[in-house]
Amino acid sequence: MDRKSQLIVADANVLPDVFSKVLEVKKLIAQKGEKSFASACKRVGISRSAYYKYKDSVFPYEELFTRKIVNLYLLLSDSPGVLSSALVFLHNLNANILTVNQSIPIDGAAAVNISLRLTDDSDDELDSLSLISELEGVLEVKILSAE
Repeated sequence: MDRKSQLIVADANVLPDVFSKVLEVKKLIAQKGEKSFASACKRVGISRSAYYKYKDSVFPYEELFTRKIVNLYLLLSDSPGVLSSALVFLHNLNANILTVNQSIPIDGAAAVNISLRLTDDSDDELDSLSLISELEGVLEVKILSAE
């Protein structure tokens, strides 16, 4: 019998513990908390065979409705600490910075593209992003996209 893959969303509390433990192992390996799958499995209390049985089928659900991905374009003065102050500003908004791409400064200014994830009260945070233009050395700000 040829079975098609079917995805479902279920509360982890109603599933066997092995699924949550597989996710723990994946996280430990991704964050370099353990050096091998064997040691990660031992640490969370599942067998390697259980991990390998479910590893390609169990994934964490990202709550997309409460998170926004934002792509920003900044034109920054080529001065020490300007990029750092912009990143601190974003940190204070509880933004999770996903990528930062900076060009080589030309004529005293550098273009920076930042992708970030906003959480919690995203609408207020998105509105607050425009305040980054008030930082010293920030010459231009554009929100390229927001999902």
